[in-house]
Amino acid sequence: MEHRGTGRDITYVAVVDDDESVCRSFGRLLRTAGFQPVTYTSAEALLEDAKRPKFDCLVLDIQLEGMSGLELSQRLSAVKDSTPVIFITAHDEPEVRGQALACGCAGYFRKTDPGEQVLDAIRRAASTAQGTAAHRAGRSGETSTGKP
Repeated sequence: MEHRGTGRDITYVAVVDDDESVCRSFGRLLRTAGFQPVTYTSAEALLEDAKRPKFDCLVLDIQLEGMSGLELSQRLSAVKDSTPVIFITAHDEPEVRGQALACGCAGYFRKTDPGEQVLDAIRRAASTAQGTAAHRAGRSGETSTGKP
C-alpha cells in the first residue's frame, strides 16, 4: 500500500522499550520482515519526537521507566490516536494482561514468545490501520450526497 504520498510501500512501526538491546533486536526483526522500525527508549521520547512518522503500529513494553506502555497507550487514545498497539512484557501478570486487553490492544506477548507470532500480529494490525486510513481518504473525496 502506498504510504503518505511517497510512492513506496512503507509500513512504519514504533518500538518503545527501555532496554536498548530489545530495541535493536526488534529493529532488526522488523527490517528483515520489510517494516520500517523507529525505536524509542521511553514513552516520553516517542511523545517528544516532533518528526515522528505516522505509525501503522506501536509495539510498547508495558514496564518502562517513567511513563508505562499502558499509560502511553491511554494517553494516545485520549487524543484520538487510533494507531494499533501491541504490548510486550518480560513479566506476564494476569492483572496487567487484563488492563492491556481492556485497552483494546491488537496483541499481547511475552518477550520470550516467538518473533514470528509478534510479526503476524504486527502485519494484521498494520494492515487494518492502513485499510482504515485508505477508507477515510476515500471518504474525504465524497460530496454531500455521499457520492464521489
